[in-house]
Amino acid sequence: MVTVRKGQAPATLKRDEFHLVFHRSFMDPAFDAVGTELAAIEEIAWDNYQKGRKTPVTAKAGPGFADPDYDLSVEWRATRDRLIEAEKRQKDAASPSRVLLINGSARNDGTCPGEISKTFRMTKLAQDVLDAAGMQTDLLDLSLLTSDYDRHIHPCKGCVSTAMPLCHWPCSCYPNHGERQTNDWMADIYEKWVSAHAIVILTPVYWYSMPSVLKLMIDRLVCADGGNPDPTSTHGKKPELAKEIELAGWNYPKHLAGRVYGVVVHGDVAGIEGTRRGLSDWLDWMGLADAGSMARLDRYVGYFESYAESHEVLDRDTNVQEEVRNVARAVAHAVGELRSGRLSQPDRSLKEPRPK
Repeated sequence: MVTVRKGQAPATLKRDEFHLVFHRSFMDPAFDAVGTELAAIEEIAWDNYQKGRKTPVTAKAGPGFADPDYDLSVEWRATRDRLIEAEKRQKDAASPSRVLLINGSARNDGTCPGEISKTFRMTKLAQDVLDAAGMQTDLLDLSLLTSDYDRHIHPCKGCVSTAMPLCHWPCSCYPNHGERQTNDWMADIYEKWVSAHAIVILTPVYWYSMPSVLKLMIDRLVCADGGNPDPTSTHGKKPELAKEIELAGWNYPKHLAGRVYGVVVHGDVAGIEGTRRGLSDWLDWMGLADAGSMARLDRYVGYFESYAESHEVLDRDTNVQEEVRNVARAVAHAVGELRSGRLSQPDRSLKEPRPK
């Protein structure tokens, strides 16, 4: 039996501390008129926090699960059922080809920057090409995290590092109602990934790396690479059970393998090559296939030029615009090859000697 190490978790909040944290969301004097009602809601929230009511609405798992009598979150079950249906549609030869375009920039004109991002413009260039090629496109704009009301991608909690079977597919860490970790966008984002035949990620470089909005999504996709589709097998989040399962032998299922991808990374000073390699390596690891060398693009737009004129620089750089279109063209071609069974994946039948 492997030891489960303990001793890092912080103490739970005291009642007065909880009061201060709870009311940070209601600093606007407009809420003073409903102070009595807020106090009643606070009491319920405090009770739920103390009792750790992570998943207050459950139903018996039923047939098909390791423990049919386990009280399974109805929210997790609904997400899982949508993914099963999305996978069926994606594998249906009669279904239209679908490409997920991901804008990884945090900037948009609906929040503090007051201007759209160059990445968004590049994403629309790629979308125009894919639409013209007869693909169905789905644009995932991660900048909505900075501008939409109460929209979140909560951070990965690192369940994989305790044991792979503790990381559930889809993620069951959220929502956590007792700690008010709710409105998690990933339930919808998982469905977008599963529905797609191809993924195109377009991103700027922030401080030698990718923006935090993109990294949040990537970390939460760890469950797609080896995740456990049956939370009842670990009775929710019981690390002892998860360790036993992994040590008995785990097959690390790659839930998104077989799709194709393209990547566009741009910057103005440094970091484009490392970011592009990191994204490509991650997608390769998950079992996706690149759409060729022209589908992996890193370019500077306005090298060491002013931020204020960066859009004008992109206007003039028609070569970069055409290279972005070529990424989309390569992906469209690869999707056609994939769906007709002609896409060359020479290593597809090889078995990984040490999967993880």
